[in-house]
Amino acid sequence: IRLGISNFFRNLGQPVTMINALLQGKPEVAANAAMRFAVNSTFGLGGLLDPASAIDIPTEQEDFGQTLGKWGWAKSRYVELPLFGPRTVRDIFGMVVDRPLNPTLHFDTESQTGMSVIQVIDIRTQLLSIDSLREGAADDYLLYRDSWMQRRNYQIFGENEAGGEGVPADLLTAPVPMAPMPNSDEKPKKRSRWKFWQKKSK
Repeated sequence: IRLGISNFFRNLGQPVTMINALLQGKPEVAANAAMRFAVNSTFGLGGLLDPASAIDIPTEQEDFGQTLGKWGWAKSRYVELPLFGPRTVRDIFGMVVDRPLNPTLHFDTESQTGMSVIQVIDIRTQLLSIDSLREGAADDYLLYRDSWMQRRNYQIFGENEAGGEGVPADLLTAPVPMAPMPNSDEKPKKRSRWKFWQKKSK
């Protein structure tokens, strides 16, 4: 049930990815997002299933926070929002722009409210998988903040511009999350150790 709910909201995020990929000059990513949305919405029971992955249609997450980063807003302050978890100020502005692209806005008010509640629960559930980063840390806030920021920079700029390679797969596959729809199925480009963690270990 949890997987189906996550698949559903991830599928709803594909129009956001498609438009932001076009704004970033990534037509291939935009085309893949459109194909995933079409396949999963029709053959995947409205997005509850993920047949697009079964036929190897790549999945990537793009949001307007990433678009702003590509357009020049490279650095932004880190914040933690109740329930929604880690973000940056830049990503909050991006969230406001992405919100009108949410397909659920075309539903009636009661349906929107119910889906919003379920989505918040889904986001928080996905964040539980990275709560273990805080355990045993001398300063759990700094560890979580720095790891999340490195992962977010990796999403926007890639390995070279992010200032290091080897972002752990656990961070890459965790949700950003970026409302209105998070993506928890991002594929890591490389599995190796994270530099910040190496420094802490030394």
